[in-house]
Amino acid sequence: MKSVLIGDAHPAVRSGLAETLGSFGFDKVCECSDGRSAVTMAASTPPDIAILDAALPKLDGLSASREIRKKLGIPILLLTERCDYDTLRKAKAAGVTSILVKPLRHKDILPAIEMAFAHAEEVEILKESVRDLNETVVSRNLIEKAKAILYRAQGLYPYEAFRFIRKVARDKKTSMRRIAEAVLITEGL
Repeated sequence: MKSVLIGDAHPAVRSGLAETLGSFGFDKVCECSDGRSAVTMAASTPPDIAILDAALPKLDGLSASREIRKKLGIPILLLTERCDYDTLRKAKAAGVTSILVKPLRHKDILPAIEMAFAHAEEVEILKESVRDLNETVVSRNLIEKAKAILYRAQGLYPYEAFRFIRKVARDKKTSMRRIAEAVLITEGL
């Protein structure tokens, strides 16, 4: 089930987009006419993607995009009358995934949405990779500290300490990080 939030001050634009998105398989379409409502609706019923007009009343589309992106991290398409360098720069800073220039053409909407979803997926994969790399760095640092303790306490050379940690981890069917943490705990570090 795919859901979308459409924010545009013009009812005709909202209904036209809702109809088009329904034909693209979006089951749930939420509509609003101002930026403040867009932020509130997105927070209460998080959509898979948001399509917001840059010129929304009460809270402009860029500010609404920034808030929604910060809270939910979903892809956001910005609708605008023109796309000059300044608009593009502000959209990038607000976390907008893509821009659609009005008047909208039916054939441009689906590619923009699909590219936005693909980009969001790539970003999630990169975030996961960064988390994994950070975890690896933390683990390596703990293992290095444990090796130093084993060197001081038992006179094991670094390669011997590494082998010891690895062997204990295998024997106990756990990670080397856990063994390194245990060594650090026993040393009171």
